Amino acid sequence: MRVLLLDIDTLRPDHLGCYGYRRNTSPNIDSVAREGVRFEEYYCSDAPCLPSRSALVTGQCGIRTGVVGHGGTAADMRPMGEIREFRDARSMGSLFTQMRLAGFHTVSFSSFPERHTAWWFNAGLNEWHNCGGVGHESAEAVTPLVLEWLKHNGQQENWFMHVHYWDPHGPYRAPKEFGNPFENEELPDKWIGQEIFEEHLKHAGPHGANEIYMWNDIPDPHYPRYPGRLENRADVKNFIDQYDCGVRYADQHVGQILNTLKHMGIYGEDLAVIITSDHGENLGELGIYGEHATADRATGRIPLIIKWPGGLKGAGDHELRSNIDLLPTLRELLQIEGREPIFKHMELPKDHYDGKSFAKTVLTGDGYGKNSLVISQCAHVCQRSVRFDKYLYIRTYHGGYHLFDEEMLFDVEADPHETINLADQYPWLCEKGAGLLLKWQDEMMKKSLYQTDPLWTVMKEGGPYHVHGQLEGFLKRLEDTSRNGQAEKLKEMYEKDLIK
Repeated sequence: MRVLLLDIDTLRPDHLGCYGYRRNTSPNIDSVAREGVRFEEYYCSDAPCLPSRSALVTGQCGIRTGVVGHGGTAADMRPMGEIREFRDARSMGSLFTQMRLAGFHTVSFSSFPERHTAWWFNAGLNEWHNCGGVGHESAEAVTPLVLEWLKHNGQQENWFMHVHYWDPHGPYRAPKEFGNPFENEELPDKWIGQEIFEEHLKHAGPHGANEIYMWNDIPDPHYPRYPGRLENRADVKNFIDQYDCGVRYADQHVGQILNTLKHMGIYGEDLAVIITSDHGENLGELGIYGEHATADRATGRIPLIIKWPGGLKGAGDHELRSNIDLLPTLRELLQIEGREPIFKHMELPKDHYDGKSFAKTVLTGDGYGKNSLVISQCAHVCQRSVRFDKYLYIRTYHGGYHLFDEEMLFDVEADPHETINLADQYPWLCEKGAGLLLKWQDEMMKKSLYQTDPLWTVMKEGGPYHVHGQLEGFLKRLEDTSRNGQAEKLKEMYEKDLIK
C-alpha cells in the first residue's frame, strides 16, 4: 500500500469545485473527491500555520502541546518534563512515526519546518526534502523534486509521502505567465455588496481593505498579485481572483503528480490519497482580506478528502470533525493499535490523543462526529470559538487591534460569511457556547502537564505575536487615513488595559 498526503496551504473548501464552488479552480482535486469521501465540516483545532500543523502531527490540541502562536513561548512545544522517557511520547506518537510503525517509508517535501523552526515536524521521517523558499516558493519548486523521487522510488511498496504546496497562501504568488483564468468570470458569491464594502473601508485592524499588507498600503513589487489596498468592489473581485489563481495553480501541480502515478501504473486500488490544508483564509470575513487571522469559520474550516482502498467513493460527510482526528483515524485504518512499538518501552498513554477516529466513516459512511468543537487562534488575535449546532460562537480575549465584540455569534448555515452578529439577539446561545468552551478547557487542562493555558501565556507576553508592540504606529495610521473614531475606540481599550 502507498499513501499520498497533499497538504495545500491556506485552502478554503468553499473555493473548490467538489465543495460546490462554481469556478473551475480544482479539476484534479475534484477527481480525487469523486473516488473518495469529502468531509464538509472539518476544522483545524488551532490556527494558523504553526499551531495547526502541530495539532495535525501530534493529534493533540495546542492547549496541551503549548503551540498556539507564531512567536514567544507559545511557538515552542512544551517539554514533557519529568515523565519524559529516553524518547518522548509526543514524538513517538506523531504522524510520521506512527506511519513508520505501520511499515511505511516516510518522506516529506516541505519547507514548513525551516520556516517556523519547527523541527519536531520531522519526527519519524525517513526523508525530508526542503524545497527551498522558506514558505515563499511556488509549486514549480516542489513538484520536480516529487516527480524525481517517484521516478526512482515510486514502484516500491509501502511509502507514505507528504507534499506541501504554499500557493494559495498570501502574498499570492502564482507566476506571471499563469495569467488570470478568472478575469472574465463573475464571482460566484457576491456577498460583498456596496454597503458591506463601505463598512470594510472603515474597518480598524490590520489586513483590512485599506491595509492589505497589514500596517500600510504599500505593495511589494515582487508580488504583483497582492495589492496594497482595495478601493472598490472591482478590486475585491480581482483580489479574490488572485486567491483562486493560487488554488488553480496548486491544483495543476497536483494533477502532475496524479498523472505521473497513473502513468507509472500505481494510481490504483492500493493507493490512498488524502487532500487537506492547515487553515482557510479571510476573504472579507470580519473585515479582513488575505490573512488567516481569526478563529472564525473562514480561517478554521478546511478541506479533507480521503480516497482509501476499499473505502467509499463519491461520498460526503457532514459531521463535525477536526484535524486532530486524522491521526487516530489513520491509526485505525492501518490497524496500528497493538503493534509492537518501533522502540521498546514506548507505549502511548490511553489519553494521548485528543482526536477521535472516523475510520468507519471512510470505509462505510457510519460513525458519528462531534457535538461541538473548539477552534483556537493566538497568532493574530487571541480568540477561541465553538462550532455547535448551526452556530459559531467566538470569544475574543485580544482583538489584535480589530474592534471585535467580546462575544460574537453567527448562524453559519444562513450566514456563512459572518455578517450578522446574533450575540445580543440570542444571549442563551452565547451562554451555551461559553459553557461548551469552559467544559472543553477544563477537560484539556486536566490532561495537560502544565497549569497555565498557553492562551494566557500569549496574553501575558504582550498579546498575539503578529501585532504586539504595533499599537502606537497603527493609531497614527488610522488618524492619517481619516479613521479617527476607530483610533479613539482603540485608545479607550488600551487605556483600560484590554489590549497592548
